[in-house]
Amino acid sequence: MQTRVILEAGREKSLLRRHPWIFSRAIARVEGRVKPGQTVEVLDSKGNWLARGAYSPESQIRVRVWTFNQQQPIDIAFFKGRLQRAQQARQELIDAQQLTGYRLIAAESDGLPGITIDRYGDFLVCQLLSAGAEFQKKALLNALKSCFPECSIYERSDVAVRLKEGLKEQKGLLHGDEPPKQLTIEENHGVKILIDIENGHKTGFYLDQRDNRQIASRYTKGKRVLNCFCYTGTFGVYALKGGASEVVNVDVSKDALAIAQQNVEINGLDLSKAQFVQKDVFQLLRDYRDRGEKFDTIILDPPKFVENKRQLDKACRGYKDINMLACQLLNPGGTLLTYSCSGLMSSDLFQKIVADAALDAGRNAQIIERLSQASDHPIATSYPEGFYLKGLVVRVF
Repeated sequence: MQTRVILEAGREKSLLRRHPWIFSRAIARVEGRVKPGQTVEVLDSKGNWLARGAYSPESQIRVRVWTFNQQQPIDIAFFKGRLQRAQQARQELIDAQQLTGYRLIAAESDGLPGITIDRYGDFLVCQLLSAGAEFQKKALLNALKSCFPECSIYERSDVAVRLKEGLKEQKGLLHGDEPPKQLTIEENHGVKILIDIENGHKTGFYLDQRDNRQIASRYTKGKRVLNCFCYTGTFGVYALKGGASEVVNVDVSKDALAIAQQNVEINGLDLSKAQFVQKDVFQLLRDYRDRGEKFDTIILDPPKFVENKRQLDKACRGYKDINMLACQLLNPGGTLLTYSCSGLMSSDLFQKIVADAALDAGRNAQIIERLSQASDHPIATSYPEGFYLKGLVVRVF
């Protein structure tokens, strides 16, 4: 007998709009025994079939929908279909920008809830963040091997969010060869970037900022640039390619800064124009302000400040603090490129924070561009939560 999840009356509206999440409070009852991650049939209160999804007893998101097609089983063929569709949708971008690194699967937005897959050369790096993704790991792995026989497959599910699904953190080789300590990808017609698959942030890198790195280079010609939270320094690489007179890269990680220096070198750029400063950004911005340092362009690309709604107020203060300090450090007419990758931070709230920061800094400011995540990180129209990366280009007077 198939396990069935019956919804409370009126709780089917989001599913009829094809939103892929069902919260625990929307469920009236579960008919049959179910294991974590197991596939269940979802019905409305009158017994009408709605969807087929993965059950997660530990999560507030109790069911994540795999399909709204009643005739579609969840098997290897299902995963192959999703993978092939995603690859085909990105092929034009891959060819146009000569990418050897890109996001293949963007979780719910590509119809595979809880699954993120990035490709770096001939390595596929997977994050499995839901009980359903973990339950279907074997089928997904077989589908990946079938669709991408040339690729090795590595798992980077070493993230705390898995605990909400009752899962342990884990990482390691799933298929093929162990990744090298460093692997080189290319983007935007030949820009080279070193990737550490095993130990780097997320799956190894921030592919979502690709377009924004290119845009940033337009604001750096002849400029003194401060690149904050630089990680492996890729915004700095683009700044130098754009003709910056000096780029100061700042991060707390010594290892990331070492790769940042290598990224400058492998792109044939002038290393004498780059500095690499290991320090807490919040403290360094204050030190620079107190010393009277000035910059023409400042890039703020901080890590995710908001993991849940309880942290939102604290995160707002953090974003305001760094943006206020950046405004104080800019020469008149200078450019601030500022970002938030926190999904719980709305675009309107982020804009208000930046506006308040400029006001508190005693500066006038204009928004001249709005930025978002690269197009291989799509946003399904039925899943607005897929939009998370917000950026503003701000001219400060």
